[in-house]
Amino acid sequence: MFGHFCTGVTVITTADAAGPAGFACQSFTPLSLDPPLVLFCPQQTSATWQRIRSAGVFCVNILADEHRDVSRTFGTSGPDKFAGLAWRPAPSGAPILPDALTWADCQITEIHPGGDHDIVVGRVTSLGECRDAGPLLFYRGRYTGTAPVSPHEVPEVVDTLLAWPRHTDWI
Repeated sequence: MFGHFCTGVTVITTADAAGPAGFACQSFTPLSLDPPLVLFCPQQTSATWQRIRSAGVFCVNILADEHRDVSRTFGTSGPDKFAGLAWRPAPSGAPILPDALTWADCQITEIHPGGDHDIVVGRVTSLGECRDAGPLLFYRGRYTGTAPVSPHEVPEVVDTLLAWPRHTDWI
């Protein structure tokens, strides 16, 4: 049933004394504008989540349509997921992935239990520029993207209320 709910795909990252760490995450959402908050829901037993929790900071990398392989790499456990990946540090030191649509650097503010997952609230401390590309989406067990939008169409009312076209629109 929930496979029929389309989600965006992100990679949540951090860095600590052991190096960079990250995992693919579909349970991410902006939460509040004032203060600027986001949330994601990692599995409590995730070793990567334990590293993020200990570091206290994370970066949300919003993936573009061409990042299917990146999502697959970060969606599985295994050897160094950052091998051969030329990432750069966000202000917190958490990795920003190459060519992400955009990114948000965050500090953990709250953690709530949610069954076998945790609900993690983070305060956004810095935002990246938004790249002009389509997002990577996941729907019915497959990656997908959005259909091109004609520049000649009038925006829907919801588009003007919820759109986040520039990083300065949010903070």
